[in-house]
Amino acid sequence: QVQLVESGGGSVQSGGSLRLSCAASGYINSDYCMGWFRQAPGKEREGVATIEGDGVTKYGHSVKGRFTISRDNAKNTLYLQMDSLKPEDTAMYYCAAARYWCTVVGFSGREYNYWGQGTQVTVSS
Repeated sequence: QVQLVESGGGSVQSGGSLRLSCAASGYINSDYCMGWFRQAPGKEREGVATIEGDGVTKYGHSVKGRFTISRDNAKNTLYLQMDSLKPEDTAMYYCAAARYWCTVVGFSGREYNYWGQGTQVTVSS
C-alpha cells in the first residue's frame, strides 16, 4: 500500500517562499509520474506541476517560472519549491502519484492512483 504524506505548508507573506515535501512509503516505481495539485475553496482542483522519473517537468501556466518541482527517487520524496508567492497561490496542496508516465496522465487528476492528505499554503498580501 502506497502512502503519501505532505509537509512544509504554512503561512507566508506575498513574495515569500515555501518548500513542500511529499514522503512516499510503500512501493513507488521510479517510472511513476508524480505531481502536485492544489485546490482553493470554491474552486476546481488545479494541476501545479508534474515530474517524470527521469526528471522531465511540466508546470501549470499560473506557476511557471516561480515554482520548481523535483524528486529524489532514492529517498522516495517529492518536492515543490515555491518562490515569489502570491495571494492567489493560497490553497490546499496535494501530492499524487500515477502508475503511468506524465506524458500519459498530464494534469488529469482522476488518472492518479495515490494521493496525500494535503498541506495548507496561505499567502497574505
